[in-house]
Amino acid sequence: VLDGSERVDSIIKRAIPWDVMGGVARRAWARNEHSIETSIKYNELRQGADHITLPFIPDENLIKDLVAEAFVRTVII
Repeated sequence: VLDGSERVDSIIKRAIPWDVMGGVARRAWARNEHSIETSIKYNELRQGADHITLPFIPDENLIKDLVAEAFVRTVII
């Protein structure tokens, strides 16, 4: 119930950013460039108070080479 009390205001002040940035984080993990940029900036601004874990984007060529190498080894064995 939004009753204007300090307790409820405190809950809202924590819940809204948590909810919004959860959506930004989800989009960052989907490799949305702007969400990644926003998450990096958020981490800088909220250092020590909050943090969004950022995705590690691998080198596509490295992945292709490793899969091809593993496939060749599997076929030969």
